[in-house]
Amino acid sequence: MSSLRMYNKIWHQTQEALNSLLDKESQKIDPHKSQVFIFQMLATFYIKYVQIFRKLENVYDQIVHPQKRILIRKMLDGVMGRILELKNEMVELEFTEFHYFDDILQDLKLAPQQLDIPIPRYFLKEKLEVIKGREKLLAQILAESGLDTMSMKRIVKPFPLDEAIKTIQISERARQGRLRAMFMKQIYLQEYRVKQSKLLSDRLPDVAAAALCIQKVWRAFHQTKKTEREREEEMIFLGMNPPPQFNQISATLIQAQKVNSVRNEVQIKHEESYKDAMVTIKNDLRLLEGPDIKESLQDQIRHWFIECRNLTGAFPDYPKVEEGGSALIFSNKTPQQVIADIIASQQEQWRRSPGKQRTRYQGKQRTSKKEKGKKKSVSFTVAVSFAQEEDEGWKMSPSLFLHGMEEGNHLYQDIWKNKDESWNFLQDYDPELIKEEKRKELESEIRVQVDELMRQELKNLKLAVDREKELPVKKKKGKKGIDTDTFPEEALSHIHTVKITLGARSKDVSELSSNLMSIESLYKELVEEGLLIQALKVNLSDYIGEYSYLGTTLRQVSIEPMPSLLDVRQLITLYGVLPLGSPTVHEKAPLVKSLLLAGPSGVGKKMLVHAICTETGANLFNLSASNIAGKYPGRSGLQMMLHVVFKVARQLQPSVVWIGETEKTFYKKVPSNEKKMEPKRLKKQLPRILKLLKPDDRVLIVGTTQRPFDAELQSFCKVYQKIILVPRPDYASRYVSKYHSILWKHIIQRNGGVVTNALNISCLAKVTDGFTQGHIVQVVRSVLTDRRIRQQIHKPLSAVEFITAIASMDPVYQEEEESFKDWYAKTPLGKKRALALINVWMKLISKNEVNREKRNPRGRSKK
Repeated sequence: MSSLRMYNKIWHQTQEALNSLLDKESQKIDPHKSQVFIFQMLATFYIKYVQIFRKLENVYDQIVHPQKRILIRKMLDGVMGRILELKNEMVELEFTEFHYFDDILQDLKLAPQQLDIPIPRYFLKEKLEVIKGREKLLAQILAESGLDTMSMKRIVKPFPLDEAIKTIQISERARQGRLRAMFMKQIYLQEYRVKQSKLLSDRLPDVAAAALCIQKVWRAFHQTKKTEREREEEMIFLGMNPPPQFNQISATLIQAQKVNSVRNEVQIKHEESYKDAMVTIKNDLRLLEGPDIKESLQDQIRHWFIECRNLTGAFPDYPKVEEGGSALIFSNKTPQQVIADIIASQQEQWRRSPGKQRTRYQGKQRTSKKEKGKKKSVSFTVAVSFAQEEDEGWKMSPSLFLHGMEEGNHLYQDIWKNKDESWNFLQDYDPELIKEEKRKELESEIRVQVDELMRQELKNLKLAVDREKELPVKKKKGKKGIDTDTFPEEALSHIHTVKITLGARSKDVSELSSNLMSIESLYKELVEEGLLIQALKVNLSDYIGEYSYLGTTLRQVSIEPMPSLLDVRQLITLYGVLPLGSPTVHEKAPLVKSLLLAGPSGVGKKMLVHAICTETGANLFNLSASNIAGKYPGRSGLQMMLHVVFKVARQLQPSVVWIGETEKTFYKKVPSNEKKMEPKRLKKQLPRILKLLKPDDRVLIVGTTQRPFDAELQSFCKVYQKIILVPRPDYASRYVSKYHSILWKHIIQRNGGVVTNALNISCLAKVTDGFTQGHIVQVVRSVLTDRRIRQQIHKPLSAVEFITAIASMDPVYQEEEESFKDWYAKTPLGKKRALALINVWMKLISKNEVNREKRNPRGRSKK
C-alpha cells in the first residue's frame, strides 16, 4: 500500500507540474522575438514535457486504479503528441533534425541522460497475446515451408576426404610433439635439481640466511597486496572505479521486480472487475432509474409542446433522428433558452417564406455587379494581407493535443485532486463514478425510445387540435426509374459492384480477386515469398551511445557537428516508435510516413529497423531490391505485390516496410551486373503509395543506405520525408562513462567476456577511432572463442588481443564521413540550414559595420 501511495503522490506532483506548464503555454508570445529567444522557449517546453512524460509513463505502468489509469493514459498520449509537435517546431525553426540543449540543461540542473525519451511499456503489454499469436503463426509457417531451418544453417564449404585425413594427421602429430617436449622438459628439470642438490650438500645450511630470505619474499608479497588494495579503495573513493559488487543484481532489485509482477497481475484483475461492473451497474440503473428517466423526459417534451403552442400558436416540428432528436433542444439549456430558440426558429421560418426569398434573390442580383467591380480591390487586399503575415514574424502552429490535455487536467482538478480515498484501500474501481457515466449513456438510449413515442404523440396532437394531416412523402427514385425505397439496398450495392467489375481492367480484376482472399492466406503467401520476415529481438536500448557534449560549442563557432548515437536513438524513438505504438499520437501528431537511415556500413542501421519492430510489436516487410528480384514479375505482378503487402500492413498494423540498400531503387545509372535484378521497380510506385497512406494507417516506410550519393537526389528526397545521418561512434560512446558500460564493455560482456583491470578499455577506445559498431562486434567475436572464454579465469583478457584482430580492418575515414555531410547539405533541409546560416552571418556583418560607423564616423567618411 505504501508503494501505491507513493505512485499516487508522484501522479499528483506531475499533474501540478503539467498544470503550470499548460498555463505558460496559454500565454501569448510576441512574434517579433529573436530566433534565439524562440528556440530557448521551445527547447524549455520540450525538456519539461520530456520530464513529465518520463514520470507519467512510470505512473501509468505501476498504478492499479482502473479509472485513474484511463485519465493518465489520456494525459500520456497528449504529452507524447505535444513533444512531437514541439520537435517539429524546432526543426522548422532551425532547419535541422538534431538539437543541443547544454545551456538549458545547466539552467534546469538536469543531466543529459534525463533527456532520453522512454518507450511506454503499454505498447507491448496491451497486445502481448496478439504479438505472441502472430509470432507463433509466423514460426509455424516458416517451419512448414522449411525457411527457418535454411536461415539457421550456416553455409559450410565441402571438405574432401583426403584433406580431412591430412588435417587430422597434422593435428595428431603436433599433439604428440607437444607431449614429448613436455616430458623432455620434466626429465631435464629433474636432472638439474639432482645436480644442484649434490653441489649444495657440501655446504653447511645457514638457517638465519634462509629465514631472512623467506621474510623478504613474504613481506614484499604482503606489501604489494596491501598497496593494490589501498589504491583500489582510493580509486573507488574518487569515483574512478565502481564499488565492489556493482555489476551484481542486488536483492532489492530482485524484490522490486517481484513486486512489479504482482502489481501487473492486480492491474489485470482490477481491469476485468471494472469492465464487469460497467455492465452490471448499467443494468441495475436501467431497472431502478430507467422508468423515472423515461417519465421525466416525456414530461419535459410535453411541456415543450405546450410552451410552443402558447408562444407561437402552433405545435413545433420535431427534430429528426439525424439531427439528434430531442437532445438537440434540451442539451445543456435552461427553459428560458429553449423558449428563445423556439422564437428564433419561428422568425427564421417567416423570413424564408416565398415572397421573402424573391426579394433576397433580387437584392443579390443588384449587389453582384458591385462585387465584380470590387474584385481587383479584394485581390489587392489579399496580397497586402499576405505581406502583413510575412512581416508578422514567427507564430507557433496550432496544437491538436493541448485541448485534450486541458480537458484531462480539468477532470483531474474536479475529481481526483482532493478526492478522499481512505475507504479504497485496494485501489479498486469507484462505483459512484461509473453510475454518473452510465446515467448519461442510459439517458441517451432511453431518449431515442422516447423520441419515437413523442413523435407519434405530436402527430396525434396536431391532428386533434390543429386538424393537420401529413402529406404523403414522395418516394425517391434512383437512376433509370428504380424505386430506392422499395428496392433493397443489398440489391443496389450488388448492381454497383457488377458495374465496377464489368468496366474494370485486368489489373483491377486481380486486385478485386485479392480482396476476396482472407488476411491469413495473404499473410502466409507473403511469408512464403520472403516479403514478410521475422524481426530480430533487439531493444532500442541496446543501441548504446552517449550524449554529444560539444554540440552547442561547435555550433557557436559555425561548425556543424556530426550527431551522436544518443541523438540518433532519440530521433528513432520520436519518428518511429512513439507514432507506431500509439494510434492517437499517430493520427494527430505531425505525420511521418517515411524515414531514411543513411550512414557507413556497420553503424547499426538494420538494427534500428529491427528495434522499431521489437518495441512496437510491428510486422516487418522486406521490399529491398535484392529481395523482390524475380518475384511477381511484370507491371501487373508488381501492383499485385504492393497491393497485398500494404493491405496486410494496414490490417495488421503497426507495420514497418523496410527497403534495404534503397539507393538501388533510385539509381542514377543502373550497373550492368544489376540490370537483370531490375532494382528500379519501386521508383514510380513509392510516391503513389505514400499519398494513399492516411493518418490512421500506422505504416512506416524505412529505407537504409550506405551509398546515398549513387541515387537521384530529387526523387530520393521526394519519397523519404525524414533523413537521419547515422554516424560512427565517438570516443564517449566507445569508452566507459562513470560506472555504466558503453560500447566496448557492453559488447565484450554480451559475448561472454569478463572485464578486469588487466583490460585497458580506454586504450581500445582511443585506438578504434573511426571504427564502427560492426567492426567492434566482429573483433570481439573473433577473439572470444569458446576456448578463450574458458581460459579467462587463469588468463584475463588484454587489449593487445583485440588490437591485433582489429588491425586487419579498414576504418571509416574522414573523407567518407565528409562525403556524407556534403550529400546531406544538398538535401532540402540541408539547403535551408545553409541558407539560414548565411543569413545569420550577413546580419552579424551588417550589425558590426553599423557599430563601426557609430564609433568612428569621420574615418568612415574619409574612406
